[in-house]
Amino acid sequence: MTQMEVVRISVGRPQALTHNGQTLDSAISKRRVEGRVYLSKVNFEGDEQADLVHHGGPDKAVCAYPVEHYAYWEETLAVKLPENAFGENLTLRGLTERDVRIGDIYQIGGAVLQVCQPRIPCGKISMRTGVPNFVKLFKDTGYTGYYLRVLEEGDVDANPELVLLERGQGMTIAEVNHVLFHDDANRDAMRRIIGDEAAAGSLREMLAKHLERLEKGEA
Repeated sequence: MTQMEVVRISVGRPQALTHNGQTLDSAISKRRVEGRVYLSKVNFEGDEQADLVHHGGPDKAVCAYPVEHYAYWEETLAVKLPENAFGENLTLRGLTERDVRIGDIYQIGGAVLQVCQPRIPCGKISMRTGVPNFVKLFKDTGYTGYYLRVLEEGDVDANPELVLLERGQGMTIAEVNHVLFHDDANRDAMRRIIGDEAAAGSLREMLAKHLERLEKGEA
């Protein structure tokens, strides 16, 4: 694993997001935190979600995205992306989807976090970046980012030290993404994720339902 670093912490509240004549409320546009901020079980202070059905909650308390992918997207798409283009709370260096596993536990300032699921991309990313097919590109590349739950609340400085406390025993985020987007008939891999108690409950439930359909020949 390469050197780990928190590049920035960002928060945002819902606001109107308009693209191609469509307007909806979203908190995907976030601002960099300049000072100390408190991290609770559900979010950083000052961070909210507009769609509480698909976003937010303990297993989606913190969204992280690897800064390494920004250069890839900008070169591939010939665009200049804004900071926090993907609505992440933590922009990280040295922790790509291939580096982190379900169950990894990190300390960041006075808080302790655990990786629990990939970020499942939605259309708001296209609205934020202006790239119409970004959801498909996210899935194709596996450059999705990931979510972390908060095991211990605490204050976090704007430039905190990031420390790996415990390596998870689960699959990497990249491996989980491969199952979700490219190998969704892999029953053994799905059973492994379903049986991993560190994985988010919604992810395990989704895969359990899909596996049941496979077993019945309905998928």
